[in-house]
Amino acid sequence: MIRKIIQGGFLSGHRTYIISGIGILSAIGAYLVGDTDIFTMLQAIFTLGGIYFLRKSSETKGRKHGKNSRKISK
Repeated sequence: MIRKIIQGGFLSGHRTYIISGIGILSAIGAYLVGDTDIFTMLQAIFTLGGIYFLRKSSETKGRKHGKNSRKISK
């Protein structure tokens, strides 16, 4: 049970995508409410989108060469 929690459970490998998505939604929400301007919103969206695609490319590269460098070995 505790091992599953430490390794991420059912969210293992998807945490980066969830955090990026929530961050993008938060940036859009902050703009719509009026807390930020359009440039701050776009900067946050591009930064979080970059994190998403960097994670995606590193997973693809690891699988292409027959290994997954992100996986915790037992």
